[in-house]
Amino acid sequence: MSARLKRPQSFIASIETGQRRVDVVELLDLAEAIGFDPHDAVRRLLSVAAD
Repeated sequence: MSARLKRPQSFIASIETGQRRVDVVELLDLAEAIGFDPHDAVRRLLSVAAD
């Protein structure tokens, strides 16, 4: 995935281990690279936060 994002593997690893937060632009890039709907992800996060 790091090649798709044109970022080093250490960047991906820091996200995966929770050492780095993802900003909105990076979320959109990750969504495209992985193939998920960022709108759905944000909706789910908001529903969990509301509970």
